[in-house]
Amino acid sequence: MPAERDLLLRDVMDRIGDKWSVTVICRLDDGPLRFNALKRAVDGITQRMLSATVRRLERDGLLTRTVHPSVPPRVEYALTDRGRSLHRVLAELVAWTEDNLDDIQQCRKRFDAGEYGAHA
Repeated sequence: MPAERDLLLRDVMDRIGDKWSVTVICRLDDGPLRFNALKRAVDGITQRMLSATVRRLERDGLLTRTVHPSVPPRVEYALTDRGRSLHRVLAELVAWTEDNLDDIQQCRKRFDAGEYGAHA
């Protein structure tokens, strides 16, 4: 049983650490978006990758897909409560990254220059 749980944990961490998943979750924090609006909001994502990403996020209960009866059908994606709670964690991670970005960049420069023990 613990091995199955470990596999699931790694799978979920892979999902929430995936750059497209993170970006989609962040873009949906302002409210529901239709597929094409979401695609425009996620710079560089292909239609195929966006389809796969929203499908996986829906499967994990992080977003909902709502089909509105119209011609053509209107499909909207929105974060669930679980997705919004994950967004709060991601926002903290982004804030930490922004706070440490300059220092990390300096550490990388020193490391790349051969100064291996020179960490801030």
